[in-house]
Amino acid sequence: MEIAELLKELIPAHGPSGDEGGIRDRIARLARPYADEVTEDALGSLIVHKRGPGPRVMFAAHMDSIGFIVTHIEKEGFLRAGRLGGLSAKEAAYAPVRFQNGVRGVFVPEEKADFGKLRLDQCFLDIGARDEAEARTLVQVGDTAVYDGAVRIQGSRVTAPYLDDRIACAVLLAVLERVPQPACDLYLVFTVQEEVGLRGARTAAWQVEPEVGIAVDVTDVDDTPGSEKGGTVRLGGGAAVKVMDSSVICHPKVVARLEELAQAQGIPVQRDIMRAGGTDAGAIHTARMGARAGGISIPCRYIHTPAETADLDDAEQCVRLAAALIQGGI
Repeated sequence: MEIAELLKELIPAHGPSGDEGGIRDRIARLARPYADEVTEDALGSLIVHKRGPGPRVMFAAHMDSIGFIVTHIEKEGFLRAGRLGGLSAKEAAYAPVRFQNGVRGVFVPEEKADFGKLRLDQCFLDIGARDEAEARTLVQVGDTAVYDGAVRIQGSRVTAPYLDDRIACAVLLAVLERVPQPACDLYLVFTVQEEVGLRGARTAAWQVEPEVGIAVDVTDVDDTPGSEKGGTVRLGGGAAVKVMDSSVICHPKVVARLEELAQAQGIPVQRDIMRAGGTDAGAIHTARMGARAGGISIPCRYIHTPAETADLDDAEQCVRLAAALIQGGI
């Protein structure tokens, strides 16, 4: 399947941190026809194994997303919520949301709140309930909600909630389909709970014990008006080869090999350095005896908002680069 079609399959699936069952089932269904083995570890990460003769190589894309968790139901029927992962009240203001059971609502700031200093406890979820009794027939404390938005494509640009990190999941599924015989012993891992501390990658790496670990994730850009230079890449510039973020300094040999393969195969690449934020590589490279770590990143604007924006051509170049490493060897 093409990346755009995969995104239309993956984006609607429910999967906030700690509640990834919906997205895990969907990815497993898409992966099974092309895998030798598909298993789930104790935390819920999905481990897709494709046997090959070379070293163990683990690619990780997290399948969880940021989201909301209901903490209180008020007598008027409004809900108070906590955050799952790096959710900002200002960025989420007036966003439509949906629960796993299909209930929909909107995230709303209180009228008295100072928007410039908006906090999560100054906001509520409105699900249209008349009172607490009706609200409790729709949701319960502990239920999770996510942004409710469609995949919109204009030219090569795609806008949707949760491109972080569903677009990387789509990249790995495309790689799985296109590489019938890997030159390495290949593990494609779709991890849980990345947004709350790289937890799924840590346990999965202990199980797989890779010699090389590659995180596939979105990365911040430096191509919008007023950019604060948080990232180094731009949309349309090709696949981004991770050099460093706050969780990992990538192994120089992995960076060099990815750039060598890109040059040999005419794959446009750019170097990725993020001042803040991390990826699953941060957990993978220190598991057990350690692994040579790297990253293949998809440039993305407006990360952790309901309108994340990326370029499908960049994602396609990430597929090509990952496939080149799997077939060409590390």
